[in-house]
Amino acid sequence: MTVITRFAPSPTGHIHIGNSRPALFNWLFAKKNGGKFILRFDDTDLERSKTEYAESIERDLRWLGIDPDRIERQSDRFASYDAAADKLRAAGLLYACYETPDELERRRSRARALGRPPVYDRAGLKLTDEEKAKLEAEGRKPHWRFLLPNHDGDPFQTRRTDISWNDLCRGDQSIDLASMSDPVLIREDGTYLYTLCSIVDDIDMGVTHIIRGEDHVANTAVQIAIFRALGAEAPVFAHHNLLTTVDGEGLSKRKGALSIGSLREDGIEPMAVTSLAVLTGTSHAVEAVPDMDTLVDKFDLASVSRSAAKFDPAELLVLNARLVHDMPYAAASERLTALGIAGGEAFWMAVRGNCEKVEDAKLYWQIVEGPVESRIEDEDRDYVAKARDLLPDGDVTAETWSAWTQALKAETGRKGRGLFMPLRRVLTGLDHGPDMKEMLPLIGRQNILDRLP
Repeated sequence: MTVITRFAPSPTGHIHIGNSRPALFNWLFAKKNGGKFILRFDDTDLERSKTEYAESIERDLRWLGIDPDRIERQSDRFASYDAAADKLRAAGLLYACYETPDELERRRSRARALGRPPVYDRAGLKLTDEEKAKLEAEGRKPHWRFLLPNHDGDPFQTRRTDISWNDLCRGDQSIDLASMSDPVLIREDGTYLYTLCSIVDDIDMGVTHIIRGEDHVANTAVQIAIFRALGAEAPVFAHHNLLTTVDGEGLSKRKGALSIGSLREDGIEPMAVTSLAVLTGTSHAVEAVPDMDTLVDKFDLASVSRSAAKFDPAELLVLNARLVHDMPYAAASERLTALGIAGGEAFWMAVRGNCEKVEDAKLYWQIVEGPVESRIEDEDRDYVAKARDLLPDGDVTAETWSAWTQALKAETGRKGRGLFMPLRRVLTGLDHGPDMKEMLPLIGRQNILDRLP
C-alpha cells in the first residue's frame, strides 16, 4: 500500500505556524514512508475563497520545504459530491430538515434545561411528504442531515452505536454516536459542508492516513460512519496536540505576526519554523534541525505528547541563530549579494557567529566598508594614539591583531578588556561583535588608519 496523506486548507486567509503543523506532519509522514502528499484546497465556499490566498498558501508551504506531489481544488469536484449525496439519499441515510437556526437553538436550550444532551431529535426524519410540501410552500428550504447509525428512531437497528479506531497519536479511541447529532452535510442553499466533500475526496484520492489536530477527534466517529455508508474503509487517523501560546491560547490565523509570510519577511529561516512547529510538544528536544531530510528521519508520530504544545516565538530566534551560525557560505551567498554585501566567504565566515538572521550581516558589512561612528573614551585617547603608532607594517592579515595587541600590552601594560575594548570601539563603534582577528583584514589598513585619531 502506498501511503497517501493530504493537507486541506481553506484559501480564506494566510497560514500561520499553528496550521503549518498538520501540513508538516502529513508531508513528513508521507516522505518517511515513501508515500505521496496532496495539497487540497477546500474552496467550495466560492464567495470567501480567494485565488491570492491559495497562491499564498502554496508559496508558504514550498518555502517551508513542503513540495506537494499533487494539488487539487474541491471547487473542481462538485459532480463527485452530487453523486455521493444521491447515493446517501437513495440509501435513506440523508434526510431533509426544515428548522431555522433559531428553532434549533431553542430546542437545544430546552434539552439542556431538562438535563438532556442537546442532540438533534430527528424531527425531520419523521416528516411526511405532505408536511414537507407545506413547509416548502411557506418558503422554507431544507438542509440535509446524515443519519448516524443506531440512534433512537433509526430504522437500521442492527448497527453499532460506538465507533472505535486506533489513533496513531492517541491510541485506542471510542465515541458513542448516540451522544451526537446527525451532522448537516448540505446547507439550505444547496452548498456542501466540508465533511462530505472531504470524505468523498479522501475516498477518490486514495488517502490512507489523516493526520490533524486533536480538535477533530470528536468529528472522527461521524466521519468513519460516513466513509462506511459510502462503501469505503476509513483511513488511519492520527490526532496530534495543538500549538498554543505560552499562556495556553490557541494560535489563530488572525494572529498576523505568526503567519508564515510574516516570519519569512522578518528573516526567519524556514528550518527554524519547521523545527519548532514539528518538535514542540514531542518527546524530542527542540533543536535547530538543519534540513528536511534530517527532520524526516527524526519525525515520529508516537513521540507526540498528549499535553498542549506551547509555542514561544522567542525560541524561533534562538533556533534561527543556531542555523545561521552553522550556515555555509554557499547557502548564504545569493542572499548576501541581494543585501549589497560583497565580502565573499571570508566575510561571512567571520560574521555569521554574531548574526541571529542573515540580514544582520549588513551591520558588519557597514563596519567593514565604513563610515563608522568611532567611540573613544577620554581615558583611552592616549592609548588609541599609541595604537596608531604601533600598528604593524605591511599587509593586514589574520596575525596582525595578535601582533598589534601584544605590542600594545608590552608598551602600555594594559591587558584584558582594557587592552582590547578601546580598539574594538574605535574601529567598529561597538562593544561586541565578530573576532577582531578576522575582522581586521576585512577592514583593511587604510580604514584602520582613518579610524585611528
